[in-house]
Amino acid sequence: MISREHYLKQIRGFYDSDLIKIITGIRRCGKSIILEQIMKEISKKTDNIIYLNFEDESVISNLYNSEKLIKYVEENRKEGKCYIFLDEIHEVIDWNKAVKTLRLHNNSVFITGSNSKILSKEYTDAFSGRYVSFRIRPFVYKEILDYTKELNKECSITDYLVWGGFPKRFEFDKDNMITYLKDLNDSIIVKDLIIRFDIKNEELFKRIVNYVLISNSRIFSSRSIENYLKKEHIKGSVNTIIKYLSYLEKAYLINRIKPYSSKTKSELTYYFKIYDEDVSFNSLRCLDNRYDLTHNMENIVYNELIYMNYDLKVLSKDFNDKEIDFIAIKDGKEYYIQVAYSVADEKAYNREFKAFASIDNTHKKILITNDDLDYSTSTVIHIKLKDFLTMESLDNI
Repeated sequence: MISREHYLKQIRGFYDSDLIKIITGIRRCGKSIILEQIMKEISKKTDNIIYLNFEDESVISNLYNSEKLIKYVEENRKEGKCYIFLDEIHEVIDWNKAVKTLRLHNNSVFITGSNSKILSKEYTDAFSGRYVSFRIRPFVYKEILDYTKELNKECSITDYLVWGGFPKRFEFDKDNMITYLKDLNDSIIVKDLIIRFDIKNEELFKRIVNYVLISNSRIFSSRSIENYLKKEHIKGSVNTIIKYLSYLEKAYLINRIKPYSSKTKSELTYYFKIYDEDVSFNSLRCLDNRYDLTHNMENIVYNELIYMNYDLKVLSKDFNDKEIDFIAIKDGKEYYIQVAYSVADEKAYNREFKAFASIDNTHKKILITNDDLDYSTSTVIHIKLKDFLTMESLDNI
């Protein structure tokens, strides 16, 4: 497995800290690999390391509560600072009590979990600021290129736009890959959501999940989802929809951005734009190979910009007759970004460039498309998708 240096360099400065290191993210995004890579680095200076994977039945059946876990560590650690790695710790009863105790006894504690418990308010409050958290995500394209090279395989940009970046999927042929992704999808929805939150109306929940995940890169409101359900003759209140959307966020299935209004200079509270954590969640729900490359491409650009550490906003339509897909902000610099699969068609060209019309030229305006031709103008920088996916930042454009 490739070294995920992007994340390791964020965590490395805390290796010896008594703060609890929480590594979170959606199932199968590579959290356990991050732990292994941290352990490998630390093992160069000490062998005082304990690693426990609570997805292993032999581990969880013996160390199923905080008392047994603490006793095990006390009996197996060596003198001096001990580095403790607890993978999928949320399986342990009262795990937070164990973690709080362990950090007090010259231990450096690292924990992972994909379950929403791992960062719920009650536990972050319980840790009282004595932790740092790091969110791991599926591969971006730069990582995919490195990993597929390691596997002696290739991954086209189109394949990325359809099937996303879950690391394990690159080990399989297409049929087995789709089976793997479907099983992953079902595990998240059933284990992390339906069982975890004791959802009674599974049919309603699954309908909302399917609607949201296949409608990525679009503006929503809870009311608009309610109206969709009414058209399908399904009962679902706004409060229920809001609650279910919060569950999807807690399981890292979706990310929400609130549109920013230029008129009120504030966020539009009741509206939000949703991006899937991985575009495979959209593609799994498509029929007859009619994949939504247009919206998946915008979703991919979102994921890549987040990886580059940009804060993102969506500029509301009230600024112009078309919203700006992203305002990307970092280090005091702002970039106004439009995403389109292609602007080769005149109508598409006019539509995308018109969105920039009311933005003054003191701001950098960027258009990202999958076209091979350069459509840059005197005021708009066109970036080809294949070039954007290998960029480290937007600073040098």
